Amino acid sequence: MEADAFIHCRVPVATKEALRAAAQRQQLSESALLKRMIEMMLQMAGTPDAATVLPSPRTARLSRLYVRLASQDWALLRARAMARALAPATYVSVLVRAHLRDLAPLPKDDYLALRQAVAELAVLGRNLNQLTRAANQSGRVMLPAKNDLLAVLKVCEALRDHTRGLIRANVESWRSGRVETERQSV
Repeated sequence: MEADAFIHCRVPVATKEALRAAAQRQQLSESALLKRMIEMMLQMAGTPDAATVLPSPRTARLSRLYVRLASQDWALLRARAMARALAPATYVSVLVRAHLRDLAPLPKDDYLALRQAVAELAVLGRNLNQLTRAANQSGRVMLPAKNDLLAVLKVCEALRDHTRGLIRANVESWRSGRVETERQSV
C-alpha cells in the first residue's frame, strides 16, 4: 500500500520526547511508530477500512531473513539438513535459535529413542515395585537370584551409558555440524 497522505498534529514537547524515546527503544523512526499505532488503533476500533491496513513493510522485514551463500556452503547446508531430515531453512532456523539460546536441539529420532528408553525404565521400575509390594504383603521376602539382579543392573547401566552417549553426540553434532552415523543407529 502506497503512503501518499500526511497526518499532522501538534503535541506538547514532553509528548514529542516520550514518542522519540519509545521509537528509539523499538528501533523505529517516530513516523514509523506513529503509523504502527494508528494501524493498531484502526484495527482495534474495527473500522471498515481496517482490513485494508497492512503491517508496515519494515515490520514484515524484521521477521524474515535472507542470506546469500556460496555454492559450496549451500551444498553443505543441504547435506547437513538432509542428514537431519529437515528442510534447509528449518535447519538454519534451528541452528540460529540453538546458538542464540545456547541450546542443543534434539532431532526427532533421538527424541523417540529417549522416550523408548524412559518407557523401558518405567517397566523395570513397575516390576521392582511389584516385587517389593508382594514381599511386603506376604511378610516374607523372596529376593531375586543374584544373577537376575546383576542382569537388571547391567541393563540399567547400558541404558544410562547409551543415553549419555546419545546426548553427548547430539550436543557435539550441533557444535560441529556433523551427524555421526553411530548415533543414527539408535
